[in-house]
Amino acid sequence: MGSLRLLAWPRTCVVVSTEVLCRAKCGSSASRPALIRCMSAESSSKKSLVFLGTPSVAADVLDVLLEASQAESSLFEVAAVVTQPPSTRGRGRKLLPSAVEQHALHKGFPADRIFSPQKAGEETFLAELKKLKPDLCVTAAYGNILPTKFLNIAPCGTVNVHPSLLPLYRGAAPVQRAVQDGVKVSGVTVAYTVRALDAGPIIAAESHDVDSNIKVGHLLVYMLILYHQLDGFSLLLS
Repeated sequence: MGSLRLLAWPRTCVVVSTEVLCRAKCGSSASRPALIRCMSAESSSKKSLVFLGTPSVAADVLDVLLEASQAESSLFEVAAVVTQPPSTRGRGRKLLPSAVEQHALHKGFPADRIFSPQKAGEETFLAELKKLKPDLCVTAAYGNILPTKFLNIAPCGTVNVHPSLLPLYRGAAPVQRAVQDGVKVSGVTVAYTVRALDAGPIIAAESHDVDSNIKVGHLLVYMLILYHQLDGFSLLLS
């Protein structure tokens, strides 16, 4: 289906422990306790994962996580879902929840564990998130800037699933821009989230050939297939 590219991050230890990807600066004793906690697979309690996403493409990623968390062998649970606040759309301009929130509720996810802050740096939201003690956060087309005080909460960090081969097409609408540019190859990248936009260390990427006549909708379907098949992301789930 494509080629998997695993990339190293200089001066960083990237550790895979079944479902959890952890990072710690080499030689930093302060980060070792977090690294050890992430690596431990002997605890009887499941790892806590928080998902952040908004549009329908992100709902498909959430679906993968929810399905995987329900497996008997799963070592993690989806502790919370974070999405953009309801917005007015459609012919009647009705105030509607995001596609991710609708999908989560449809799947029976508890409404009191779905958060939709205006900004991810709101103190009330961050206080609630800290109570959940997430080990890892996973984002996919969330559409909100994550401040440092958010990124510091999960000991295993925050990783983003991005529908392009980073560093190409950082930011919004990467699929649409790839089609407009007539690219021959596109794909999906899983990378750590840092303050700079889509500039974090790359964990893995999966590429796919793009037909010259492909439409945006078709490429979005390819991206969803790659979301499921990307080995680097599967390490979070298997």
